[in-house]
Amino acid sequence: MIPVTLSNFFLHLILFIHSSSSSPVSISVTPKTLAKSGHPVTIQWSGIDSPSKLDWLGIYSPPTSSNDNFIGYIFLSTSPGWESGSGSISIPLVNLRSEYQFRIFRWIQSEITNATRFDNDHNPLPGTEHKLVESGEVGFEPGRGPEQVHLALTGRVGEMRVMFVTHDGKDNSVRYGLTRGKMEQTVGARVLRYEREDMCHAPATDSVGWRDPGYIHDGVMTDLRKGKRYYYQVGSDSGGWSDILSFVTPNAHLKETIAFLFGDMGTSTPYTTFDRTQEESSSTLKWISRDIEAIGDKPAFVSHIGDISYARGYSWLWDNFFNQIEPVASKVPYHVCIGNHEYDWPSQPWKPDWASSVYGKDGGGECGVPYSLRFNMPGNSSELTGTRAPATKNLYYSFDFGVVHFVYMSTETNFLPGSDQYNFLKHDLESVDRKKTPFVVVQGHRPMYSTCHRPKEVPLKEKLVEHIEPLLVKNKVSLVLWGHVHRYERFCPLNNFTCGNMGKNGDQNWEAYPVHVVIGMSGQDWQPEWEPRADHPNDPVFPQPELSYFRAGQFGYTKIVATEKKLTFSFVGNHDGEVHDEVEIMAPGQVLNHAGATSEEEATESWYYMKNISLMVCVAFVAYFLGFTSHFRKEAALDKNWARLKEEDV
Repeated sequence: MIPVTLSNFFLHLILFIHSSSSSPVSISVTPKTLAKSGHPVTIQWSGIDSPSKLDWLGIYSPPTSSNDNFIGYIFLSTSPGWESGSGSISIPLVNLRSEYQFRIFRWIQSEITNATRFDNDHNPLPGTEHKLVESGEVGFEPGRGPEQVHLALTGRVGEMRVMFVTHDGKDNSVRYGLTRGKMEQTVGARVLRYEREDMCHAPATDSVGWRDPGYIHDGVMTDLRKGKRYYYQVGSDSGGWSDILSFVTPNAHLKETIAFLFGDMGTSTPYTTFDRTQEESSSTLKWISRDIEAIGDKPAFVSHIGDISYARGYSWLWDNFFNQIEPVASKVPYHVCIGNHEYDWPSQPWKPDWASSVYGKDGGGECGVPYSLRFNMPGNSSELTGTRAPATKNLYYSFDFGVVHFVYMSTETNFLPGSDQYNFLKHDLESVDRKKTPFVVVQGHRPMYSTCHRPKEVPLKEKLVEHIEPLLVKNKVSLVLWGHVHRYERFCPLNNFTCGNMGKNGDQNWEAYPVHVVIGMSGQDWQPEWEPRADHPNDPVFPQPELSYFRAGQFGYTKIVATEKKLTFSFVGNHDGEVHDEVEIMAPGQVLNHAGATSEEEATESWYYMKNISLMVCVAFVAYFLGFTSHFRKEAALDKNWARLKEEDV
């Protein structure tokens, strides 16, 4: 029997001799130059002898990257007809402000068996020992203007912030006006940038994860009239201007509020990379774009409550994320709060004893730096890092939007009594003018309530219930939204794990407790299990507790539509774009679990119809079953060569 090492030697020798004697592999890429992010290139190849399913295409930027430092890869077997040794793959590219190059490698079984490099899901990364061919370089046209445009409220009336990215730090401006042809108002944009050394650890600081982030520009449009559509462009005459974009300004006297809310969306890539990416994020943005178009000239905004891009130290995923959200974020303000995958690392300053199992390495060494500089939310909250890294920003803030007061908090930094954040939350909630904004919505990343099975989160939940929930209950917060758990779950009006009286069947003794909802279902596909039965912890039996009114595993987003009298909160599923759960909250605080059944009479009428429909369905099913049984017996007598349907196909 030949030793494994000797066997590998002969295999490598055969590959070398074979490649030396055969015709060279060729590769071409068209076009050579792209105008904008999102435009596709086509990579074609031919001449691969004895093609294997392990042959793969590496995507590199900049072209000077070593073979191991790709940004992504695609197996050649995804191309139709790859077995012939020829094929093509088309993918869109994001402008990373440097050229791209493509390389084809042959990965062999022994390299899989003896792999030393793995992705974050512990899958072996493809080997780079046997490179077959590399392409020329592909770049982007200069002078096409900035990219990654996104809006945000400043918290001041008559203003709108816009941020964008360029490849250099030259002066750029924002020009805007009430018509496309008359954008006569102009404002400059300050320039921001972060370096590799600002991050706290690998992969964010090493040559695998780091890519130049470009220059971030931040401008504020002022003197905006209320409730008007404004047109704007960002850029410069020398570097080019963006397309003409538009947004609708909020109106302080607006009697309707529209918002789209979710957590944990991430970004989708056309290739596999070191970290799992979130394909479903494309569907979330597709349906939100539909809804924004449908509301026309009504103002709205997006709220993304933590786990923003899931870059986790791989810089180009931030670029991918901002290019993906631009069609939405350039039309409506895009607001965020910090999550564990933007911030967490052991060197961060807040390390309470009870949180040893809570705060880990989820930030990939970024330590909040890209999050703090790529966004600029209202307020001036910040947290020193204790390193050369700039202070972490965008932690907690609030603003009014129509008839709703929105509050954002950080579950990753100190929220205990005596902290700056706790003092902010207490003062802010106590100061809300409920005549102006009858509804209050609080948002944070890690949930106070969830029935998913995550024992290590229990200490944090207990602290939130102990210290933050009393503020929510005392100040009659209407709705509390959380992410982190990648599912949708709505609870009854809650106070210390106890459902409040909802005033059903004409009972007027309802209690104005906050409704908690987990909305982390917009993109990330890792789903935790629900909490199992206490007496059967290892069995797949997940009873739904009474305090959990509705929970679902499908992807989607949520929507708020509020007037002075009523806030309607709905969950839209990505698989069909339809509403799958809805709750109404009245301005005094009463919660109506089923929208539409707002009185005893209406509820009784709905039950009458449902009872009769159910009876009809049962009768039809029995008739169908009897007919099917009779038919089945006849068919079985005629033909016994049938195959049983497998359970997984059902």
